Amino acid sequence: MQRILLIDDDAQLGPPLAAYFARFDFKLDCALKPSLGLAQLKRERYDAAILDVMLPEMDGFALCRTIRKDSDIPIIMLTARGEVMDRVVGLELGADDYVPKPFEPRELVARLQTVLRRRVAPSASLVASAEQSLRFDGLVVDLPTRSVLRQGEELSLTSTEFDLLVLLAKEPGKVFNRDDILNHLRGHEVDMLTRAVDIVISRLRKKLEPLDCIKTLRNAGYTLAVNKAQA
Repeated sequence: MQRILLIDDDAQLGPPLAAYFARFDFKLDCALKPSLGLAQLKRERYDAAILDVMLPEMDGFALCRTIRKDSDIPIIMLTARGEVMDRVVGLELGADDYVPKPFEPRELVARLQTVLRRRVAPSASLVASAEQSLRFDGLVVDLPTRSVLRQGEELSLTSTEFDLLVLLAKEPGKVFNRDDILNHLRGHEVDMLTRAVDIVISRLRKKLEPLDCIKTLRNAGYTLAVNKAQA
C-alpha cells in the first residue's frame, strides 16, 4: 500500500478523503500544519505529498520549495479554481501536478495514480527497449534506476522532469511541440496550461547547466540537440 501525506488545515477534509483513498490501496495521512507535515516527511517514508496552497505558518508554495530542497517526492498542489498564477507558481517551484479546488476525489486519485505510475516504473515502451541507458556527451540517462548524470554528477529531478528528458532523449533531434509533450506527461485528458510545458522545460534546462542541450525552435517546439556518446 502506497503512503500519501496530505498537508491541509481543513480538519474535515482528511478523514473522508482517507477512507476514499483506501479503496484504491492508498494510505492517506494528514497534517494540519506545514511544520507537522515536514516533521512527518523527515520521520517516515511517503510515496507522494498533496499540499494545499492556503496554509498557516507558510503557504503551499513556500512549503513546496522547502520540501524540494531535500526531496524529489511527487507533489500535487491543491489550488483555488481559476487562480492560474497559483498553478504556474506551483509548477515553477517543482510541483508535479495541480488540482483546482473544489475537486472530485476521483480526479485527485487519477492525478495521483499518474504521477506515481511515472515515478515507480518506466513506461511499457521503455521496458520493451533493449537499451537500458541513453548516453550523450556529458549526459547519461539511466532508465531502470530513473537517474541522470550530468558530467558525472547525479541530478535530482522530479518525475515530471525525468519523463520529459526521456521523451527528448529517446529521439534526439526530433522536435516535440507542446501538445506532444503534454500528451506524454499526462496519461489522461485534463485541463492543462500550455505554459506548463515551458515551465518544466525551464526547470530542466537550469538543472542541466552548464550543458546547453535543449533547444527551442520558435513556433515549433523543443528538441534535444546533443551528440551521442561514442561507444
